[in-house]
Parts: sequence; structure tokens; C-alpha cells
Amino acid sequence: MDRGQFSGGVNRNGRRNPPLTLARTSRFRYRAPMSISPVQPVVILVRPQMGENIGAAARAMLNFALTDLRLVAPRDGWPNPRAVAMASGAAGQVLDRARVFPTLAEAMADVDTAYATTARGRELTKPVHTPATAMAEARALTAEGRRVALVFGPERAGLDNDDIARASAIVTVPVNPAFPSLNLAQAVLLMGYEWGREALPPEPAPAGRRPAGEVPATRLEIERLADHWEERLTAARFFFPEDKAASMRLTLRNLWSRLPLTRADVQIFHGMIRQLTWRGRDGDGPGA
Repeated sequence: MDRGQFSGGVNRNGRRNPPLTLARTSRFRYRAPMSISPVQPVVILVRPQMGENIGAAARAMLNFALTDLRLVAPRDGWPNPRAVAMASGAAGQVLDRARVFPTLAEAMADVDTAYATTARGRELTKPVHTPATAMAEARALTAEGRRVALVFGPERAGLDNDDIARASAIVTVPVNPAFPSLNLAQAVLLMGYEWGREALPPEPAPAGRRPAGEVPATRLEIERLADHWEERLTAARFFFPEDKAASMRLTLRNLWSRLPLTRADVQIFHGMIRQLTWRGRDGDGPGA
């Protein structure tokens, strides 16, 4: 195949070829263009290392009408001209609107359900999805009005366990085990494809999925709950022996993040730990 023809470049006769579109090929069925929906997953890149990879990820996002990009502590700072160059036409709709956060917890503050994309982290007890099952669930959740995030780690090592512990579930791709590495843009593209597959709108949630009137807790509310319990349990010397304290804290935080908690649940758990620990304080009544 003439490479210039495939890319929409110049053919052997010196004439410019028209850009290749799905409608002109025999290998793909034509689909109507996807529109950008206000109800879409948030894409969070955690500690991305190269501007080029951020730009390529943004381009992959816009292929599937995803525009909400959040960056956590990008290594080379932000904005990054190399990201803009690599993003092609996605710079204006994705990169120019990208928001930067110092921590993953802050980037997920308004998120209800977060999917951590990783080839590791199986030692943490969480639901494990393929991209297809994760996005099927995400479509149902967004139909309920819940905010969903897709979380991707840095290029060299991916998400660490502290990052994964903050997510609701894990997404892994069934790749060749002898060569399992995907680059950042490839991973974003896979998840975006599953989100936009068949260009269908989000499916309505099954009846009875959640009782009427129950409001799901945000990731920020769950983060504060985890901090509250860790603070009180530390004061009560629960994390013992010292050499196991870090893993115990990680296990507890992982527990909170994977539970489908409502705001009412969070308030109950806050009240529970206050009531359980106030007797260890000075004074005659429950602590604040």
C-alpha cells in the first residue's frame, strides 16, 4: 500500500490524496460521528513523564469524544509545548482545558467511581475488570448521574499501590503475557474505544440498582472518611506492630475505596468511630 495514500499525503503522481476516512474503507462499517457528551468519564494521568505522551493521550481521548483531562504532578510541568505538538487537533478541546492537581486524591475529589488501569495491584482486594466490562459498568453509573474516572499511571512503572488503593476497581487488558507493556496513549485509546464502542449513549441503569434517594459518596468524602479512621485508630495504637503498620493502613484505605458507600453511610461511619474512641479522650462526652 502506498504509505502516502494511507496518510492522506502525496501520491506517486505528485497529487495530494484526500484524507482517509472510515466511510472510504472496506474494512470498517461507517458510523455517524460521535458527539461530545457532558456525561463522560474523567481521564486522570498520574505523574506523566513526557509531554509527547500527554499529547498522544489527549489525541486518543478526542477520538472517542472524551475531553475532561486531569494531570497529577506532571514531571515536566504544565503547560508543555511538546504535548501540544503531539496532540494535533486535540490541543484546543482537551489540552487547553486540562486541569493540574498536586495529588491523585485532589484530582478525584468530585469522583464517585474510579477505575485504576494496571497490570499489577492484584494483591489489593478489588473488583477486576477488562476494559469492556469496566466501561459497561461505567455507562450504567453515568446514566445514574455518577462521575466516573479512568486513572492511568506514569510511563515507566505505572500506578503504585497507594494510587490503586484509592480506586474503586482495577482494569487490566488481556495482552500477551510475554510482552504485556502498553504505552500511555495505547491504554487511553483502549478505554476510550470501549466507552464509545458502537457510538451508543449510556444505557439506563437496571431498576432497583440503588434505592431511591440514596446519594453516592464522592471520592473526597471517602478520602476524608479514610483519613478520619486512620487518625483515630493511630491514636488508639491500632496499627501494631510497627513493621506492619504501613500495610495495615493501606489495607484499610483500600477497603474504604472499594465499598459502594452512600453519603449516609459515610456519616454513619464517621459517627461510629467518634463514638468508639471518645472514651479514650479527656472529658465527659463524645469527641468532635
